Amino acid sequence: MAKKKFDYFHYFKQISEIICEAAEFLHRVLRDFDSNALQKSIDYMHEIEHRADCAKHEMTQLLAHEFITPIEREDIVALAQELDNVVDKLEDVLLRIYMFGVKAIREEAVAFSGVIVKCSGELDKVMAEFKNFKNSATIRDGIVAVNHYESDGDALLVENIRMLSASAVPDREFYIWTDIYEHLEECLDACEDVADIIESVIMKNT
Repeated sequence: MAKKKFDYFHYFKQISEIICEAAEFLHRVLRDFDSNALQKSIDYMHEIEHRADCAKHEMTQLLAHEFITPIEREDIVALAQELDNVVDKLEDVLLRIYMFGVKAIREEAVAFSGVIVKCSGELDKVMAEFKNFKNSATIRDGIVAVNHYESDGDALLVENIRMLSASAVPDREFYIWTDIYEHLEECLDACEDVADIIESVIMKNT
């Protein structure tokens, strides 16, 4: 009996769905923030992150025994790592809020996490099309959408820090929220890093 080929694209899509779950959970935590429930939220986010880790490790372990892969091995490893990195970045935001002892969430942070939800949704659509990347009519549009949301994040970071400066908040609060905004923007950077790898794969294989 022929050995069943491992479906890497299925695993990429599985991790992108975990990214969406993590992004939506972060958004809900910030929108409905309860500092007393923060530790519970962190524990749940860590469970999500652990599932992404497990999927990545299973994929890379199987890759070690594969002779023929649908795309270059280094691209599979890089893509698996960058997908997992998105979930790590999302978890980092909650950890920052916990470490700084934040008691209330600024509206701008909720809006920022909303952009991350939209960006992760576009990334998930890209991953759904990735198995058909040679013939897909929509995958490039998805990549452009991810890049667009990352640019929105850059603009939000600048504007939110500008608003902090204009409101003359205490130095400690300025530092805390600047750091949180930067970590929110890094979530979008990580999504764009995934999209960039996919775009590179398309260019090398079409």
